Amino acid sequence: MNAEIDISQVTLQTDRLILRSWKESDLEDFYEYAKVDGVGQMAGWLPHKDREESAKILQLFISEKKTFAIEYDGKVIGSLGIELYDEKKFPEFQELAGRELGFVLSRDYWGRGIMPEAVQRVLRYLFDETGLDFLMCGHYTENRQSKRVQEKCGFRYYRLTETETSYGEKKECRVSVLYRAPGNAKNAGKDEKRL
Repeated sequence: MNAEIDISQVTLQTDRLILRSWKESDLEDFYEYAKVDGVGQMAGWLPHKDREESAKILQLFISEKKTFAIEYDGKVIGSLGIELYDEKKFPEFQELAGRELGFVLSRDYWGRGIMPEAVQRVLRYLFDETGLDFLMCGHYTENRQSKRVQEKCGFRYYRLTETETSYGEKKECRVSVLYRAPGNAKNAGKDEKRL
């Protein structure tokens, strides 16, 4: 089942990153990467047409209290959402508390290991502090970067599904799952992962 999540008062840190809730003052940074062709499509949305579109989505990030802003050197360069997973597609998880991760990173910062660093920190938070039993993460079959991030963070392939993008295109999505290590939540995001 989907666990309740509220990250509005949560700030997480890594060596290079601050993961925090979004603020209205993040609009320019958000629009800067969200308008770039090829970034949003990897996650199922089209590039933002204007600042107004980014402002509407930014307000959702703030009000829904489930999406981290990824800050690097004082600049927001991406997002990491703790999304609701589709309970109808995955009824076998009804007895477990979980969510689905979704993430986007500015194209300017691809290939630097930033997203695995962010995901691993959020995994530790969700397993150690929030007590989730499992996390799902999906990627379109052609999105090799997201596949690599998930593999580096210990997610294991679970099932192929079909999803619809925000712009109405049906796409194959590979869903992977990561369970909290039994009896030792401290292992989340490290080497001891199991399916």
